[in-house]
Amino acid sequence: MPPTAATAPERPRVPDALATVLRKTVLYREEVLLENGVGPARTALRATAAAVIANPWVGTPATTDLAPAVAAVAPGLARLLTDQLAAALGGAEAVEAFGKAAIIGTAGEIEHGGALIHTPYFGNLMRDFLQGESIICFADARAEAGESLVVPLWHKTHAATRSHYQTITARVSDAPRADEIVVIAAASTGPRPHARIGDRSTDPVISADLLEGIL
Repeated sequence: MPPTAATAPERPRVPDALATVLRKTVLYREEVLLENGVGPARTALRATAAAVIANPWVGTPATTDLAPAVAAVAPGLARLLTDQLAAALGGAEAVEAFGKAAIIGTAGEIEHGGALIHTPYFGNLMRDFLQGESIICFADARAEAGESLVVPLWHKTHAATRSHYQTITARVSDAPRADEIVVIAAASTGPRPHARIGDRSTDPVISADLLEGIL
């Protein structure tokens, strides 16, 4: 039975600036219930939201100024993808760790992906929309359609919180095409299961001099 208007999931609003370049979005969510056969003390939801867009710089020389297209496209991507993550994970306040990534089609440059995820028009807005403070860790690659990419995450306000160092794999089966870019935002509502390797802020001081004779 098809969903009624009352039960159908709400579609994310596509910002106007993306209307002519966005081909599809893909949302993936997982909940870790067991780790090595043992139930974790605390379960966490993790998700990736991906947008497949036409690469606005395909066929342009390496001297092309990327800034105008970044200013036009990246803010809408940040809004769209963080809205999807927040909806999937229970709101921005539920997010504890985040990361970002881009997969560039073979007709583009790595710099094209970097332009979309590393500038303030995406990174600063993603941080604001998910109520974070930390620098957002990242991954990028140029690849054929269907290639997977491991996206690193860490705590959104306390980057030294080692319990939240984790990864999630993102993949879009038919993207990026040669002239496309997949832009990815990722997040988690908690730490790794059974996190217990301490924290950078409380680690003992370890140096090569201290370990002389062992190394």
